[in-house]
Amino acid sequence: MAIKLTPVKTDERASLDFRSGDTVRVWSKVIEKDGKTRLQAFEGLTLARKHGRQSTNATFTLRKTALGVGVERIFPLHSPSIDRIEVIRRGSARRAKLYYIRDKAAKEIRKKMKSVTVPSASKTVRVEASQTES
Repeated sequence: MAIKLTPVKTDERASLDFRSGDTVRVWSKVIEKDGKTRLQAFEGLTLARKHGRQSTNATFTLRKTALGVGVERIFPLHSPSIDRIEVIRRGSARRAKLYYIRDKAAKEIRKKMKSVTVPSASKTVRVEASQTES
């Protein structure tokens, strides 16, 4: 007699074939205030998979950008709060852990911020300067 502690099919979860660089959508169960449960999707780039595949404490890290802010979330692979995991797109990565993407994304945002010019702000400064002269 096998004792089953979790409703998750651990064999299916362990056989999921996704790795660093893949875009993955995770549907997790969220309990609202009134006691109802709903599914919420989190789609992002897989940065890392840790602690193997068969281990019950295996985790994976996803990263997405929401409104210009980077958001990372660590999911336990065998968690019963995860409804399903979908592989959206395969990526080709030459590293097992893609932590350098954090710095790369921040650097690109800094470059964009330097190149942005706000013409309305410069006009208001000129108008104020001309009013003080007269």
